[in-house]
Amino acid sequence: MQSVNTETKVPKQPTIIVALIPVVFLLVLLLLTLFVWKGQPQMPLILAAMVTSIVGYYLGFTWADIEGYMIQTLTKSFQACLILLAVGMLIGVWLLSGTVPTMIYYGLEFLNPKYFLVIATVICCVVSVATGSSWTTAGTVGVAFTGIGAGLGIPPAMVAGAIISGAYFGDKMSPLSDTTNLAPAMAECNLFDHIRHMLYTTGPTMVIALILYFILGMKYGSGSVDASQIDEIITAIKGAYNINILLLLPPVLVVLMVVKKIPAIPGLFGGIMLGAIFYFIFQKGDTPMLDAAGKVMYALHYGTVSETGQPLVDKLFTRGGYHSMLWTISLIIASMCFGGAMEITGCLQVLTNALLKFVKSTGGLVLATICSCLFVDVISGSQYLSIVIPGRMYRLEFRKRGLHPKNLSRCLEDAGTLASPLIPWNTGGAFMYQTLGVNPFVFLPYAFLNIINPLVSIFYGYTGITMEKLPPEELAKIEKENKEAEEKAKAFSGADNQ
Repeated sequence: MQSVNTETKVPKQPTIIVALIPVVFLLVLLLLTLFVWKGQPQMPLILAAMVTSIVGYYLGFTWADIEGYMIQTLTKSFQACLILLAVGMLIGVWLLSGTVPTMIYYGLEFLNPKYFLVIATVICCVVSVATGSSWTTAGTVGVAFTGIGAGLGIPPAMVAGAIISGAYFGDKMSPLSDTTNLAPAMAECNLFDHIRHMLYTTGPTMVIALILYFILGMKYGSGSVDASQIDEIITAIKGAYNINILLLLPPVLVVLMVVKKIPAIPGLFGGIMLGAIFYFIFQKGDTPMLDAAGKVMYALHYGTVSETGQPLVDKLFTRGGYHSMLWTISLIIASMCFGGAMEITGCLQVLTNALLKFVKSTGGLVLATICSCLFVDVISGSQYLSIVIPGRMYRLEFRKRGLHPKNLSRCLEDAGTLASPLIPWNTGGAFMYQTLGVNPFVFLPYAFLNIINPLVSIFYGYTGITMEKLPPEELAKIEKENKEAEEKAKAFSGADNQ
């Protein structure tokens, strides 16, 4: 065997104890920041990246090595950042043009007391897909449904479960959602590939959920409903917007983009342009052309500010814009810095290898990913970190096993996104508790989408259903990479022995 030249100062491989230092530091600082100081997760991630760099220096890496890999990692997230900015602009202009209000208007028109739980779930699906936000959905139409459900005598936990299932369907499936963009960014796959792949788990799960809500709701179908809140929302929407069926064309365009595999950024900008044109056609009214153009520019940058006078409608329609996505982008940047430092120093691989010793199959890998997402959701209190950290941990392992990265991105959302509202101290659970007035532990048994979806994902992992492999040319590259990794490990071992 050829000897290793120790004068080249080959970096040492971290022990499990050394690799845990940045992780423990991050978890402690996150807990303090989120729950004691009521701060945001970006600073803990940046400081943890600094601690990881110090660990890397101890292992023999130079700052140039670490910085270079951080930059390389950040470049992989640039497309996701551009998509998020385009999504913010899209939301702003679709609200201004009346596209989102029209979707919600027609959804509310179909409310039927006899099938209240099913209808509430479906309408929350429509609103969350249209807005890309589970919180906005729950805080607006969700609040209205809570009052209506109480009038019908339906247990609040059932109503909350139906609202949560519908709201998180869109949070998971809408291309306007930040988590829907974050997951493929962490797994390094295409946004629309990710959405199409999630249909295999989320579609059947939602069908099961609707059947269960139908069965539960039949017991309360004979009640009478005071739909005054819904009527107020419908009246406010009709008073503020010119409702027209043609305004549903932009979301139809987005669906066609997904089906036709059009690149995300050009497709989203097509939707933005169509939304702007529709504003001038349907909503401009007597506004001077120059002022109308200024409104479009403002909506693209800062979103829309609704002033209908109806609190729920104003809350629902005041959002969007390029600026609204900067928080999520800053989180991606901080996460990628930490993830890049953990990867280049070998800390992430050591921790992942320790967990993967117990993983013998694709099903085991899916189960490990989902359990890791749940663990981070519980410990950090952040659905974003439950996507970011496991995404970086298992990215290479999915690739080594020849699995397409969209399998990983699907797992991240099946667990990380959907578990968030079920944990009372998680940001999602805390928001839902405050908004709907029901403890997450109480509505958990009725949040059917959220509890069944991860189980379907695990089932697919063990059976191999929809677990798509990489193309043959990529598999050949992986075999070469695996051999190089084995040689590198031997070199590390030889250097340590000397």
